Amino acid sequence: MAQEVAVRVEGMDHPMAPQGDGFFQTDLPVGAGTRYLFVLDGLPTPDPYARFLPDGVHGEAEVVDLEAYRWQHPDWAGVVLADCVFYELHVGTFTPQGTYRAAQERLPHLKALGITAIELMPVAAFDGARGWGYDGVALYAPYAPYGRPEDLMAFVDAAHGLGLAVVLDVVYNHFGPAGNYLRRYAPSYFTDRFSTAWGEGLDYAEPHMRRLITGNARMWLRDYHFDGLRLDATQSMQDDSPVHILRELAGEVHALGGTHLLLAEDYRNLPELVTEDRLDGIWVDDFHHEVRVTLTGERDGYYRAFQGGAAALAQVIRRGWVYEGQTWPLDEAPRGRPADALDAPNFVYFIQNHDQIGNRAAGDRVHHLAQVTPAHFRGASMLLLTLPMTPLLFQGQEWAASTSFPFFSDHEGDLGRLVSEGRRKEFGHFEGFQGEDVLDPQAEATFRLAHLNWAEAEEGEHARTLALYRDLLRLRHKDPVLRGRTRLNLTAGHAGNLLWIRRISAEGERVLLWNTAQTALDASALPLPFVQPDEVLLRPEPHDPTAPLTLSAGEALLLQRTP
Repeated sequence: MAQEVAVRVEGMDHPMAPQGDGFFQTDLPVGAGTRYLFVLDGLPTPDPYARFLPDGVHGEAEVVDLEAYRWQHPDWAGVVLADCVFYELHVGTFTPQGTYRAAQERLPHLKALGITAIELMPVAAFDGARGWGYDGVALYAPYAPYGRPEDLMAFVDAAHGLGLAVVLDVVYNHFGPAGNYLRRYAPSYFTDRFSTAWGEGLDYAEPHMRRLITGNARMWLRDYHFDGLRLDATQSMQDDSPVHILRELAGEVHALGGTHLLLAEDYRNLPELVTEDRLDGIWVDDFHHEVRVTLTGERDGYYRAFQGGAAALAQVIRRGWVYEGQTWPLDEAPRGRPADALDAPNFVYFIQNHDQIGNRAAGDRVHHLAQVTPAHFRGASMLLLTLPMTPLLFQGQEWAASTSFPFFSDHEGDLGRLVSEGRRKEFGHFEGFQGEDVLDPQAEATFRLAHLNWAEAEEGEHARTLALYRDLLRLRHKDPVLRGRTRLNLTAGHAGNLLWIRRISAEGERVLLWNTAQTALDASALPLPFVQPDEVLLRPEPHDPTAPLTLSAGEALLLQRTP
């Protein structure tokens, strides 16, 4: 811990008086725009609590007046989880410019699509000129290459003006490998009681680390008007405090009033994250994995723990997730608990997200694979968007984008080399990482591959898929049965390779049929446990109108019956 502390403002050092317990203080007549950094025992050190770092995480901080922005929609009320259709996007690759301002210009597309909530991948400042954002080190400073703090505020404000909520992905389980100066201020921020796959453990029992995390959550919601937070890898937030940090975060978020959401990325399948810790929802990997195995037949890595096919899909939909206490084959230990206490909105389902694309050797999307036809991809999309669970789309999914989303980073020297080698080691259990064509995350060309090609969205199969997504989201919001958000009227089953999903309400019945096989089948010849509905509500693939229940390979259709 430093013994002598000063603050350097415009090149001049101003000593700070010790206050005891490691605190130092001085009062200076500075205003917005002033640049500064601290000097700890003679060593210039960036401010880890900086509100903006215009020259990067190793440089001076800029004083920012977070109350100066004039909000155009200050009375925005938010979107409840049951009404959320999430759209995950990465600011740096969503547009060619890679800025908040450029992303703001695309908001009308998301509104017209039927999205109700945007989820931004992390924007807390990290080292380098590009990256996914999960290596953040200055949690209070928006990443400068994307724009200034007021640009981020304007993005959120414009989204609210269109009726779109904005949730921010935050990383409270580790800090990035470059630019983290907290240890210089106090080693007690960290602990050897825990560790993570990404470095030393954070000591949430230490009051200053705890305040750093909870204060950061409040800042994003209060000062930037975000509608909620998605917590990265909460299984790695190990805490032996009397009140777990997750429960305290939920209390802080919900105490702000209004509609603020707290979501967990957590593969443990623990319903108590919602029922006891009071988070609002959980990302459910199991659903994605069953869909992926169904579409591709892949069984390497963690996919070997899943069966795929119509029967497995019906089971995960009935139960919410797959593992509810069974042995997880990858470590031969029990995983999960039954999710009976959770309702449909608590489950965040997806068939793509940044991890499940980017953690592949080439960052290819599921519809890029030869064995996944456009019909199969559209069938999986119909399944996702007709369930009452909370759906999440990844940028470009709505038009089956041709662009990939590989992992990319920008670290100097040996650290960059170690990151590249570490990728191969971390995902070596996947066959794709065994070859010589694994993309180098450090290469700028890898980053360029991830930029969406907006021009293709209205062309050919892309346009056809986009039209389907618009139709599905319109039905999800407007159809009297599909707009219900409960598991109580949801049943699922299978007949061979045919998956059926049945939803019933006082307004009628909707049945989704999806042929998960690689060959056509006649659904009318199968023993389905319901009366045949009387009208086709949505059918995106070409078909013979004289055989309405003959489904081509991968085809799905939505049927209805009114009372």
